[in-house]
Amino acid sequence: MLPDVARAWEHLQRTAQELFARYGYEPIYTPLFEHTEVFTRGIGEATDIVSKEMYTFEDKGGRSITLRPEGTASVVRSALEHSLTANGAQAKLYYAGPMFRYERPQKGRMRQFWQIGIEFLGAPEPTADAEVITVLVRFFEALGLPRESMRLLLNTMGDEHCRPVYRDEIAAFIRAHADGLCEECQRRAETNPLRAFDCKNPGCREIMAEAPILRDRLCDDCAAHYAAVKSHLDALGINYIEDPSLVRGLDYYTRTVFEIQVDAGLGSQNAIGGGGRYDRLMQEYGGPATPGLGFALGFERTLLALEAAGIEIPALPRADVYVARVDDTVTDAAFALAQALRDAGIATELDHQGRSLKSQFKQADRLGARFVAVVGPDELAAGAFTLRNMGTKEETRVALSDAPAAVTAALG
Repeated sequence: MLPDVARAWEHLQRTAQELFARYGYEPIYTPLFEHTEVFTRGIGEATDIVSKEMYTFEDKGGRSITLRPEGTASVVRSALEHSLTANGAQAKLYYAGPMFRYERPQKGRMRQFWQIGIEFLGAPEPTADAEVITVLVRFFEALGLPRESMRLLLNTMGDEHCRPVYRDEIAAFIRAHADGLCEECQRRAETNPLRAFDCKNPGCREIMAEAPILRDRLCDDCAAHYAAVKSHLDALGINYIEDPSLVRGLDYYTRTVFEIQVDAGLGSQNAIGGGGRYDRLMQEYGGPATPGLGFALGFERTLLALEAAGIEIPALPRADVYVARVDDTVTDAAFALAQALRDAGIATELDHQGRSLKSQFKQADRLGARFVAVVGPDELAAGAFTLRNMGTKEETRVALSDAPAAVTAALG
């Protein structure tokens, strides 16, 4: 990330930190690589991520290591290892950082990509689902994306009581329609039938649109949970579209799944964030039954969506004050003044290239400086400097001894 993009990433992180903190989420940082088993057990060996996209290698100790392809598995592993949800406690965590998947690079999709996400562990109630979905919607709104440009898709995946029967039903449906489906979907009948709903092949999508719908086969508990989630979202005025084909790509999801898509900037890969509930994931690691849910959003895709919507990332000024020297005889005084202002908490820049005074003013303008502090032999002889307002062009003489207080006051 070069500076412009890096500043955008930092803006997204600041927005996330401020918003997530209002909902009680705390930061967590997990390793960039984990034992491969963390992902094969958590994500599922039949998923595309595990079977095709992971960067896996053997370390010097002969252990299989994988660069993390997503954040949830690592956070849940960490929560179990450090007993964050022991004795019925709940953990609300957020993360931000790079992930790695070996897939064909395309617009908004890189092999090293950056995600922000939250995980809510220990909360079985449908209010938790509604909260997590609301946080995701509010995050994109905080960035400036108009709500009308976003679509919130919602579905339920059932649980261990109702999904296995439905899974077998979809597998039988795929086999019965194999002649019209791609080879990948035919293979999924034996490995991960529900993933056939996510196939991008138009012919496959047309056939799968006629498949049985899980919502019609939910157990009473899952149906009640899903109805409550929708009721909470309705009460908040958060619009959603029920999409029975939304399955997400990871095996650990149960019950509620959701995704936010945009209309412009990303082509067919138009999802900018999504997630769901994963109530059995901690058990996959040998821990106790612990409900959980969360979401992840992609930085690159979000940036493209913001650009398409004409939303500019706020540019922080690189300097509030620029200290300009008239000639080399006042270099020491100019350098000392700049440092005094910095020590007072004022973003300050000065010339390090021997520029002329005119060029220094041009540089101050490029940096967005609101004031230029001019130090020359005459000013120095009077123990002062000239403070020029770059907006109004007004100039005032300020004593060097009063510099931090006077400049702070001028900046307001």
